[in-house]
Amino acid sequence: MLSGLVIVDKPQGWTSHDVVGRVRRLAGTRKVGHAGTLDPMATGVLVVGVNRATRLLSYIVGTSKTYTATIRLGQSTVTDDAEGEVVSETIAAAVTEEQIREGAARLTGEILQVPSSVSAIKIAGQRSYARVRAGESVELEARPITVHSFEIHDIRRERGGRLLDVDATIRCSSGTYIRALARDLGADLGVGGHLTALRRTQVGPYRIDAARTLEELAEDLEILPLAEAARALLPARELSPEEAIELSFGRRIAPSGRDDVTAAFGPDGRLVALLKDAGPAARPELVFAAQGGDAKGEQPT
Repeated sequence: MLSGLVIVDKPQGWTSHDVVGRVRRLAGTRKVGHAGTLDPMATGVLVVGVNRATRLLSYIVGTSKTYTATIRLGQSTVTDDAEGEVVSETIAAAVTEEQIREGAARLTGEILQVPSSVSAIKIAGQRSYARVRAGESVELEARPITVHSFEIHDIRRERGGRLLDVDATIRCSSGTYIRALARDLGADLGVGGHLTALRRTQVGPYRIDAARTLEELAEDLEILPLAEAARALLPARELSPEEAIELSFGRRIAPSGRDDVTAAFGPDGRLVALLKDAGPAARPELVFAAQGGDAKGEQPT
């Protein structure tokens, strides 16, 4: 059974669900999922799991992300990006490069962020964006996030200097809304702001240079094998033949001495299980390879 990760360079205008549907057809399986939604406007790295690799996705979702973005200062929109209606415009001609860099610095580190009202966060069982589109006024609670870096690369004056377009690279924790960073930078500078372009260039260890377009994947479905994907994502533990057998049956083995989840590999290089220390032993969080390599024997523990 073909299992692994497909690193997709998502095209603009496609939803993440659209991409999953296309990979299902290309791989000939229904068991496909993705690790972290990209808005239709955004492009770039979308990590897609096929068959057994879908079980890795929950470990990928929480990793840090890197984006390149263009932020327009001087305009605010209802969606905090270019797809929404402009709700206010303020001449940004007086805003200096130094002020923009200082504003970005204030949005760096551990901060509280109010997500965009058109996010997919659920309120009383309904998506926030659905409530906004229905005409409701939505206020979401601030959430802790970490912006590891917010680097400004270029600032361009548009429409005779009335508007400023700011190119930036942002590395951040899972759960960060880049639209909200654009909104908050503009608010901090007193002129409003929104996102006009977004490209995700890295998810955890998976980078844009390994991503393939849907057209390329249609010609050659390039899949990162399960074991290779796990080695890139998690610390590795090499197992003895006896340990591999024990884990393949879901039994505990000697502790690894680490606090985090470890990917355990058999002598043949197979991914046997994901492990986590629990007191005097390491217990399998997930078992991928049953005794004899029968994929049907995989089981959560």
